[in-house]
Amino acid sequence: MIVDFEAASTRTIEDMTPAHINPIQWQQALGLARQISARVFRDGGVASDAVAAVGLKASKDVTWDKAVELIASELSKTRTAARKAAA
Repeated sequence: MIVDFEAASTRTIEDMTPAHINPIQWQQALGLARQISARVFRDGGVASDAVAAVGLKASKDVTWDKAVELIASELSKTRTAARKAAA
């Protein structure tokens, strides 16, 4: 039996990290966004519920991938703003 898997993503690491965010911060935000999404999914929610959990608005047809990116983007903005305010 041969199983053929498609690549999860064809984007390079440079394409995945927004230019205005530190790559390490982005990876940490993605990890936290995945945890948030996983908990919402485990509790029977949908992707738009995960986005709403962090205070964002999303359409009902948002995918889990897009939800994770939206959440990570919001977390990165929040952390950047908090760091600037503390300085």
